[in-house]
Amino acid sequence: MSLYQQVRALLYKEIVLEWRSRYALNGILLYVVSTIFVCYLSFRGLQAVTWNALFWIIMLFASINAVTKSFVQESRGRQLYFYTIASAQAIILTKIIYNVFLLFLLAVLALFFYGIVFTNPVGDPALYLLAVVLGSISFASVFTLISSIASKASNSSALMAILSFPVIIPLLILLIKLSKNAMDGLDRASSYNEIAVLLAINLIVITVSLLLFPYLWRD
Repeated sequence: MSLYQQVRALLYKEIVLEWRSRYALNGILLYVVSTIFVCYLSFRGLQAVTWNALFWIIMLFASINAVTKSFVQESRGRQLYFYTIASAQAIILTKIIYNVFLLFLLAVLALFFYGIVFTNPVGDPALYLLAVVLGSISFASVFTLISSIASKASNSSALMAILSFPVIIPLLILLIKLSKNAMDGLDRASSYNEIAVLLAINLIVITVSLLLFPYLWRD
């Protein structure tokens, strides 16, 4: 099969498995909603800067919980079966695409509930939504690659947090800055630099994933 056919078949498999084990997705949604509610009970009201930073911190930890299971939950037997029927590029690309959609769904639901609990101070909703899309791609690509590396170790959860920290912090700073521009309603031209850097980093991470994962998969 071609790469497109393999990705499509594997993506369908990911959706079916997620639908059969909906408790995992429901658990992540419960985590996001309960965290936002606890923040509401703690702060009651937030300034715009704090509102923005707190949202991305919530999404960061929700993304870690959502993406960690990408390779950790795969048994050795299932990995061997996938190794015989699909290419390594198709597998890592499928994981990234699926996690992008999953994190974007979580981000939209979290943003909706976050805006209900706290007053929504966003001045440019379209630009903020673009920041959410770029953030979903960034978190999905980075955490999927780190998850594939960490799955080869015994204490994979701790190793994933350690390996992802140096990469995710610069991305988080860029996302907070871009979304802050959207909240202030600034001219969109002032955010082109952050958008370009985020796109470049995402492209580099996805390219590195496609080049590196075949060696990890072969091990």
